[in-house]
Amino acid sequence: QVTILFADLHAYLDNMKAPWELLELRTRYYENVIKAMLESIGVPLEKLKFVRGTDYQLSKEYTLDVYRLSSVVTQHDAKKAGAEVVKQVEHPLLSGLLYPGLQALDEEYLKVDAQFGGVDQRKIFTFAEKYLPSLGYAKRIHLMNPMVPGLTGSKMSSSEEDSKIDLLDRKEDVKKKLKKAFCEPGNVENNGVLSFIKHVLFPLKSEFVILREEKWGGNKTYTAYEDLEKDFAEQVVHPGDLKNSVEVALNKLLDPIREKFNSPELKKLTNAAYPSPSKAKPAEKSTKNSEPEDVVPSRLDIRVGKVISVEKHPDADSLYVEKIDVGEPEPRTVVSGLVQFIPKEQLQDRLVVLLCNLKPQKMRGVESQGMVLCASSVGEPRQVEPLDPPAGCCAGERVYVEGYEVGEPDDELKPKKKVFEKLQADFRISEDCIAQWKERNFLTKLGSISCKSLKGGSIS
Repeated sequence: QVTILFADLHAYLDNMKAPWELLELRTRYYENVIKAMLESIGVPLEKLKFVRGTDYQLSKEYTLDVYRLSSVVTQHDAKKAGAEVVKQVEHPLLSGLLYPGLQALDEEYLKVDAQFGGVDQRKIFTFAEKYLPSLGYAKRIHLMNPMVPGLTGSKMSSSEEDSKIDLLDRKEDVKKKLKKAFCEPGNVENNGVLSFIKHVLFPLKSEFVILREEKWGGNKTYTAYEDLEKDFAEQVVHPGDLKNSVEVALNKLLDPIREKFNSPELKKLTNAAYPSPSKAKPAEKSTKNSEPEDVVPSRLDIRVGKVISVEKHPDADSLYVEKIDVGEPEPRTVVSGLVQFIPKEQLQDRLVVLLCNLKPQKMRGVESQGMVLCASSVGEPRQVEPLDPPAGCCAGERVYVEGYEVGEPDDELKPKKKVFEKLQADFRISEDCIAQWKERNFLTKLGSISCKSLKGGSIS
């Protein structure tokens, strides 16, 4: 007997990112999509039960147990328990400290023998084993699965669209995401493409077929994942063939789910639960009645980058030419006018914030493939500081504006549309040195983007 908990109250506590009405729609969406996913691989649903957290978490008994638990749990233990699940900030909200206790109590109120989750839940599981007995409740079994790396080479994240394959992604979406995926020849570390094979495809079929042309050796069937990983490490298997083979295998799994969600009822539910952000509309002849396109931060492709090398521009004393890793197979070449503000050695090997979907342009003969975003002082003399991602970020992680986590960035910002310039007009550094757009923080999954000292400055 398996119970799936839709933790709607937990979701609401997580910075109140979604209103109750939207959480209700998303709960219905996930129930349907999980059923479709399990049916597509032949799992019977008779012993499966779905429960919403608000079905019991607002009861008098549960609420009293929350208070009982809060009387024995220290702030230190609550913060530690949520370290890998709840966003960590210097001054945490009380809701984030309550979160682990609620998850522990869920085990008792759902009357389960075991709880299953990713290894990122292990501190909450340890918390539950310690504190449930202090309320007179039984200690439960905890089962954990490994966390599959995202396609960008860092942790898979719901806020980083290109890090994951969604169950309702179209075939062209799957192709696009896999094409951009980090899959360095011979590199088996943090390789999300290989991880999909290991944790999703191999367990279902007990084999995996590499599809390739005869001139490259023809198709090859692997019956042990370790053999495939070894061949990839030794560059017997090319990343292009690996990606193509994963694309074919994933689409076979996703086709039945797509077909089920093609019904008018489920299409309507999907669109209501996850409304598509307004995309730039094709250029039209200017008329008084034409609709203005939405200029929103989710259209910007901003990522964490790591500076691999810094050199002076051969033909311009004020410019650096940097090689910056943004989680792609090859580093990007970026030209920055930072020579008079930042010593070369302070840029080398540091993390920066890079705008990646500007149209590439030549700067004194060197093509620049992005812009390093920096804080700039308002008065004279002008001071400039590169924006700082939170410690622990990886190259390629998405940077987004609070409240604009969902939505695909434009493939390339059209210079004539001036999307970046319109958004940049509202970029500011707060009094706490946090980068903001209209007082909404720039974020990664590990916290806010900041600068060292330029309070009240602009961002360019």
